[in-house]
Amino acid sequence: MLQRFFIFCSGADTDILKDCSAGENTKYAGIGATVFFTAVMAAIAGSFALYTVFDSVFTAIFFGLIWGLLIFNLDRFIVSTIKKRDNFFDELIQASPRIILALIIAIVISKPLEMKIFEKEINQVLLTEKNQMTLDNKDQLALQFTPNIDAKTSEILSLKEEIAKKEIAVNGLYDIYISEAEGTSGTNKLGKGPVYAEKRQKHDAALADFKILKEVNEAKISEAEKEIAQIKTDYETQVASTQPIINGFDGLMARINALNKLPWLPSFFIFLLFLAIETSPIIAKLLSPKGAYDYKLAEQEGTVQSWVAQQKAQRDILKTTDIEVNNRVYGDIAEEQAIYDYKRKIARKLMEEQADAFYKKQKSML
Repeated sequence: MLQRFFIFCSGADTDILKDCSAGENTKYAGIGATVFFTAVMAAIAGSFALYTVFDSVFTAIFFGLIWGLLIFNLDRFIVSTIKKRDNFFDELIQASPRIILALIIAIVISKPLEMKIFEKEINQVLLTEKNQMTLDNKDQLALQFTPNIDAKTSEILSLKEEIAKKEIAVNGLYDIYISEAEGTSGTNKLGKGPVYAEKRQKHDAALADFKILKEVNEAKISEAEKEIAQIKTDYETQVASTQPIINGFDGLMARINALNKLPWLPSFFIFLLFLAIETSPIIAKLLSPKGAYDYKLAEQEGTVQSWVAQQKAQRDILKTTDIEVNNRVYGDIAEEQAIYDYKRKIARKLMEEQADAFYKKQKSML
């Protein structure tokens, strides 16, 4: 039962194999087993690859099975279409397109399994890339918000500097009128005279202006600080909204790129393993000598080719003979006077009817 199934997988003609030795059956059962298990590995690899895309077990298994069946059908077709010839190089040329196809299939099968085998290393590479992308993202977003923050900060510093200068000027006027009252400067007269009153009045006016300026500038500073806080909040919101995109940087292409950044030698050996598995049925057929199955298959195909060639030759002879007979028959008929007179009569009648129809049409138009 199992042997028959593997023979079916090899694509061999079971009717021919029935008349062959047990060794021939075993050979093709081994080729079919290789085809079958290659398809199983393809289904597993395809399921894992699709799971990284759809993140759904049932979807991945369903399409993985379809992918495995596709690979099974391709491999079975490749093996079944290779025919044994008398020259090895002719066989190699015949199998070269199939070997190239097997190479492509091996790459497609091995890559998802490589990602599963090196999953921890790939996760480490992706983590490093995500951290760097987070920093780069913050820097890029900061380029949008930092100029506004710097402008507002510069405005606050300018307003505070204006307050400080005005305060220094008011304090200077205060020192002047106090010194005048103490007699240590100005008129150098002790007491509160007219000069003192004038300087005191000038200080009081400057103090009143300072209070108004301070109140206005502090309101502007408070508004600017609120705007800075809002800009920072917007920046943090933007960072938080873009972070899920970075966290989701874990798709199939990202993992393939991460795998390519790992040392190439382990991946290369895994690829060679699958290449050997995928090409083993073809190589087995190329290296194996001609067996009873091959001779019987060649005999059967030769019989069909001879029968087709014979049928074609007979059809060509029949066609040529029929043409010659028809030519002779119509040649004899053409020489008969009765046929000539009959066709002359029919032609005359047809011309008379055409003339009558033309006359009636012309008369109806008048």
